[in-house]
Amino acid sequence: MQVEHSASPTTVDRPALRRVAGSVLVGTTIEWYDFQIYGASAALVFAPLFFSGVDPWLATILSFATFAVGFVARPLGGIVMGHFGDRIGRKKMLVLALLLMGAATFAVGLLPTSEQIGMWAPALLVVLRLIQGFGVGGEWGGAVLTAVEYAPKNRRGFYGSMPQVGVPAGLLLATAVMFLTKAVTGDQFLQWGWRIPFLLSIVLVAVGLYIRAALEETPAFTRVKNDSSEVKIPLVDAFRTYPRQIALAAGSMISTGAYFYILNTYSLTYADEFDLLSGNLMLTAVMASAAVAVIFIPIFGQISERYGRRRILMIGIGGMGVWVFVAFAAIDSGNFWLTTGALAVGAFMLSISYGPQATFIAELFDARVRYSAASISFQIGVLLGGAIAPMVAASLVAATGGSFAVALYIAALSLISLLSVYFVREADLSKGSSDMFIDDHGVHRPVVEH
Repeated sequence: MQVEHSASPTTVDRPALRRVAGSVLVGTTIEWYDFQIYGASAALVFAPLFFSGVDPWLATILSFATFAVGFVARPLGGIVMGHFGDRIGRKKMLVLALLLMGAATFAVGLLPTSEQIGMWAPALLVVLRLIQGFGVGGEWGGAVLTAVEYAPKNRRGFYGSMPQVGVPAGLLLATAVMFLTKAVTGDQFLQWGWRIPFLLSIVLVAVGLYIRAALEETPAFTRVKNDSSEVKIPLVDAFRTYPRQIALAAGSMISTGAYFYILNTYSLTYADEFDLLSGNLMLTAVMASAAVAVIFIPIFGQISERYGRRRILMIGIGGMGVWVFVAFAAIDSGNFWLTTGALAVGAFMLSISYGPQATFIAELFDARVRYSAASISFQIGVLLGGAIAPMVAASLVAATGGSFAVALYIAALSLISLLSVYFVREADLSKGSSDMFIDDHGVHRPVVEH
């Protein structure tokens, strides 16, 4: 099945398209650097710094709980920024999201620890994480729509993958900065060195704001404004018109979020807890896997143009559900090269589905409500999958003493996502010609099933 129903120009000025792609990629990389540096810190330093005085296993779970708080705020960010993104424009929300993320991340680097101000330290950490989550919740929808709504019809998969590349690119940048900081500060890392990656964020945000300031509104949103066809409350209209698509789009993201954050965040804690690999070696393995994802995500985004997004998504999701067992077996071996290779192949599996996923979700909704509908779908899926995944993994390992239950958990979530993607076709068929979208000439037409 190939669904044709996203508003984008048939021909686009190539320099303008390159500027859009560059802006989206750089901006999302910076956003995700901010978000991922928190995840690495939650795995490596937040437990002793902000939850001192409690049992180590509980401190670990509490540290990952603050990590999960950011995901709780993401749907709210998607709702609020989605509303205004559909009402007043994509660009304004992209700038606001970057400002929120940068300010919150910089402030984390200035926080006193629990030894200095007691319970106020974790409380303030949670507040700043909520702001981070709110910002990134609004970022994804705006970045995806900016890319997809500018792209030519046969390149939506590729350009829609640019915001997705920002996730592993941000992880690669965050992990590299964390690795270098640990190496340079040595024994002082827990004292003050951990603050450096957070404080550096302010420089990256300034670069991102400079790039995004030159963006123009997308053709699709401009047509909606010119036609005066915007709706008063886009999210309400989206749930009324596309309830099945929202639910299934969210379901398609559950396993991806859990897989990504368990292998790239929780694995750091797991390897350290069982003395399998040092923190530096695990960070190196994660960096290698992130580099693989940066390369292959846009490749599979473009491949989805030829073979269909639904088919490519299902292959990737199924691959992740199987490969996670191999990945944890490699980590359990304590062998650096086996672990690095397994995480690299795992990143390849992730790339298969993650490359076309943003375009797949965006194409389910019309331009009047697309920011709201796509954002809430994506963020709910990540909340149900990625938010609680490190906590669930830590609890499963504490209960069973090993990683098999964690891999089984990911496999079960993969089954949910597989079924969600499969039934998207059934949902579209049930809606039939009543689903209307804006075509390349600015008029409404029904979905076309091939």
